[in-house]
Amino acid sequence: MKEFRAKEFFNKIPKKGRIAIYCALALIVCLVIIVAAKKIVSSAAKTDMTVYTVKKEVYENVIEIAGTVSAAKSQTLQSLNDGTVVGVYKKEGDSVKKGDLIVQLDDTEQLYNLANLDYEISVARQNQTSGKIKLMETQRNSLLRKVEDRKIVATFDGIIADLDVDPGDYLEAKDSIGTLVDTSYLTADVEVAETDVSKLKEGQKVEFTFPAYDKPVEGYLVSYPAIGEVTSRGATVVNAKVRIDNVPEGILPNFSFTGKIQITDSENKLVVERYAIGHEQGKAFVEKIERNGKLTKIEVEVEPYTLDYVNIISGLEGGERLKAQSSASKSGRMRTSLKGKTQKNKNNSGSGGAPMGMPPM
Repeated sequence: MKEFRAKEFFNKIPKKGRIAIYCALALIVCLVIIVAAKKIVSSAAKTDMTVYTVKKEVYENVIEIAGTVSAAKSQTLQSLNDGTVVGVYKKEGDSVKKGDLIVQLDDTEQLYNLANLDYEISVARQNQTSGKIKLMETQRNSLLRKVEDRKIVATFDGIIADLDVDPGDYLEAKDSIGTLVDTSYLTADVEVAETDVSKLKEGQKVEFTFPAYDKPVEGYLVSYPAIGEVTSRGATVVNAKVRIDNVPEGILPNFSFTGKIQITDSENKLVVERYAIGHEQGKAFVEKIERNGKLTKIEVEVEPYTLDYVNIISGLEGGERLKAQSSASKSGRMRTSLKGKTQKNKNNSGSGGAPMGMPPM
């Protein structure tokens, strides 16, 4: 009944009025279609104009290490016999030469015994008792050794790292009073994972970084054994020896460091997301966005670098802005994991391995 009344009402409207209503409705429909089309075109344009920038990057093929440095040589300064200290001739921080006297113990008794024996030897020579003289000379060598044992001397050129003794102190045999170190070079034993041992070569460059020093320090790999060890963590490692010959002032034994064993020389790379690369007739190309917004098609040569990146061998110089040729979300390789963590482009891994290969594009 309502439908019939509406029709009756509509028929009562003059013909010109009905035409105007039809035109208004048609105009509204056209406006809706135009607005929807603009949104679709705008969305498509945004997708098509995703921009990637060509970046310069230094690729390092290294093995990361850490540890503490040790002196080239170390001597524990200690007494070989009981006795009273009668002289201290060096102090902490002094440089010494091999054979320098550092501490003297009382040797009065030893010198007396030696002088007494020398007198007996002279008497025996006068009496021409050659057999006894030979025995006395052997005894004399023993007394000379006892005199020397009353001295604490440097066994190599070095620096007295610490010394805690004063004249009048009484020392017992094997008492330690200090340490002598040779810091002409420093060494360290570092753990290398079993998967990286095949990359090691004697003489490889090593870069050390010390928290106590503001510049990198250069060294080298000295050696590594032909057998591995299992750590308390259950990992199999090889203990490689590294060395620093030119030791900067301020770097001392037992200082901690982090470092890198350089497997190959560093390389400069031009990298960009692989979605910026297009292919046509078997050749790779990019579309460079000029300053005026125009696109320039450039043929390039690329190689796989990481999961989402390629290395540009030729065709570009770095810094160029490129139009996307494919979408990351439609490529089968989402750039963000399900947990929302972005995959990182790691060139400097702890194991020093080459970068991961990229799946075919």
